[in-house]
Amino acid sequence: MRETLVLNASFEPLATVTLRRAVVLVLQDKAVVEHAHPGLRVRAADIDLPLPRVIRLCRYVRVPFRRRAPWSRRGVLVRDQHRCGYCGRRATTVDHVVPRSRGGGDTWLNTVASCAEDNHRKADRTPEQAGMRLLKAPFEPTPSDALLLALGAAERDALPEWLAVPA
Repeated sequence: MRETLVLNASFEPLATVTLRRAVVLVLQDKAVVEHAHPGLRVRAADIDLPLPRVIRLCRYVRVPFRRRAPWSRRGVLVRDQHRCGYCGRRATTVDHVVPRSRGGGDTWLNTVASCAEDNHRKADRTPEQAGMRLLKAPFEPTPSDALLLALGAAERDALPEWLAVPA
């Protein structure tokens, strides 16, 4: 199922919605298509609409200020692009840098994507104790970066340059 990015009237990312919801918002004149899938259109008897990839709301929606993106296992995997933080192979799980048994929590700065082998090898130790080093330090994405990262690599690559996610 394709996802469509929804921008506020001020061009800040708000959410992702299904393609069906995006088309409904455009047809109800609540949003305009900012960026479309090339060559794909939605057609009906009275309608000929480009298939939206990014839509912008016509009216500004006031959103409570979010200082932080909510932590989730899926979010960590997406942030690290499904690459193991220790060896760079495909990651299928999340590893706590400081294990939970030693006081480490479920936070952006304490978790990295990991392959099952490295997660098992590190076990209940810190990377230094296990003789392992992180390829990249974990970071906390901003709420808008987390939203753009959630689109997936193929969808992100097709976004306009002015909406690109910093590497």
